[in-house]
Amino acid sequence: MQNHWQIIPYAEASGQLQMEMDNSLLERHSQDAHSPSFLRFYRWNPAAISLGFHQKQYPDHWNAIAESHNLEIVRRPSGGRAVLHKGDLTYAVVTHVNANGKLRSHRQVYEHVCEFLIQGFAALGIELSYGNAGRGYIHNPSCFSTATNADLVIADGRKLIGSAQVYRHNSVLQHGSIAIAPDHQLLTAIFQTEVPVVGYQELASGDDDELDVIKKLIAALSQAAQHYLQP
Repeated sequence: MQNHWQIIPYAEASGQLQMEMDNSLLERHSQDAHSPSFLRFYRWNPAAISLGFHQKQYPDHWNAIAESHNLEIVRRPSGGRAVLHKGDLTYAVVTHVNANGKLRSHRQVYEHVCEFLIQGFAALGIELSYGNAGRGYIHNPSCFSTATNADLVIADGRKLIGSAQVYRHNSVLQHGSIAIAPDHQLLTAIFQTEVPVVGYQELASGDDDELDVIKKLIAALSQAAQHYLQP
């Protein structure tokens, strides 16, 4: 990747620390015109439910579930709805809103960033497209229960990647959850409905365990980013 991009090594840490890291990178980028853009992959340890920045309330029963399953409940700096971070891989991109001196719309930024995800999964034999849910998604507490045009789905409509953004000055943080081996039973308990999410491990061929699958996925997506992420 060109020197105006920096790939930060994979890390596992608590949701609070991960969100502080994302926020710190966004703040650095927004305050320094010479800052590189950033790409990083990480996992939440312990597992967690993350809330979108504007998601002020959540169901009372989540507290009991979080306690019984050792889940943290963490607020993200980005928008969107709640996500269960268990059996997933999170990506975070911090970059410029404008391109070649022209301001990009939020939709154009999503498409710009998501291109490396689409191309990376294509190299792995998985075709992704954008979801098409309307504004009704805001009434659903679960990010993965609907697929908006900011999310990526497989051919049967099940969501593989849910993404969200936050803007600061001329910078944007876009991060998202890539489902690897979702805990469908826990998802149903939390959101009180079946969540139409598919994990990459289900789609991938071979008998690799979850950690090996994640390593291969990070390698493929990092290689795609080298070709497709540009300021």
